[in-house]
Amino acid sequence: MPTVLITGGTGMIGTSLSRHLLNQGYDVIILSRNPIETASVYRTTSPQNSFRPSGKIFYARWDIEKNIIDSQALAQADYIVHLAGEGVAKKRWTKKRKEEIRQSRTKSSELLYHCLCTQPNKVKAIISASAIGWYGPDKANGKPFTEENPSADDFLGQTCKAWEESIDKVQTLNKRLVKLRLGIALSNEGGALAEFKKPVRAGVAAILGSGDQVVSWIHIDDLCRAFIHAIETPEMQGVYNLVAPEVTTNKELALGIAKSMNGQFFVPLKVPSLVLKLVLGEMSIEVLKSATVDSTKLQQTGFNFIYPKVGSALKHLIG
Repeated sequence: MPTVLITGGTGMIGTSLSRHLLNQGYDVIILSRNPIETASVYRTTSPQNSFRPSGKIFYARWDIEKNIIDSQALAQADYIVHLAGEGVAKKRWTKKRKEEIRQSRTKSSELLYHCLCTQPNKVKAIISASAIGWYGPDKANGKPFTEENPSADDFLGQTCKAWEESIDKVQTLNKRLVKLRLGIALSNEGGALAEFKKPVRAGVAAILGSGDQVVSWIHIDDLCRAFIHAIETPEMQGVYNLVAPEVTTNKELALGIAKSMNGQFFVPLKVPSLVLKLVLGEMSIEVLKSATVDSTKLQQTGFNFIYPKVGSALKHLIG
């Protein structure tokens, strides 16, 4: 089976994608600044009973600041999955933090391009993550966002634009490029679902703002399957929205999680927009934003969602 080189492979998405790839017989190389330490942590924390891997996993060094990628790792790769980037929601958006978020994406893309130019390789395609942060809030016309819509003028919109433009250059090397704009990933291993669960453990379903804002989401298994689908579908090229066919709202998601965890034993509690703005600062714009994103283009490539509705996704994730 082919070998897939992953940047950002130690995060929530990268870890889950690695398992899916291994389970299907791919060999996986994870790039890390400390490959020996990363290998040790992965073996300790990775669920051992969730699958029976038939592929092999390796760890190799890269350093964005020093412009280094292990040349042997690159030479072995048939495909690259590019996930690297600082977590958008980890810290408050100060001027410094916003620059870290942007540069972690653009610099890593530029390093990949440089090494693909200068080092021998057999890479056929690069599957690069982007995000639906590309789009601004829903328009008054009520139409969902498609891949043809321009980027928003806000921080995330311009960050996603710079991110995608920074990886576009690999196409000049005759490499197939697929850019997947990810929605809110629902996973038991972190991310948005973990944040929604926190107040539920105290018996509260936290509804943010009005709760009517549309959330374009995706189950982590469908997300990983879509990346593999992009690897295995030579006709795929360009941008695709990676969201479930059926959107939900913040209120529906919060109440659905609470019911799955606690049955009827919880209290719905609205968190006012003003409080969110005070606590989160500029990041509150994204929490309160309604963004309806369409995934028809991805489905037209033959991809089928296992979890098209949020109810089935929560039933699988929470039970």
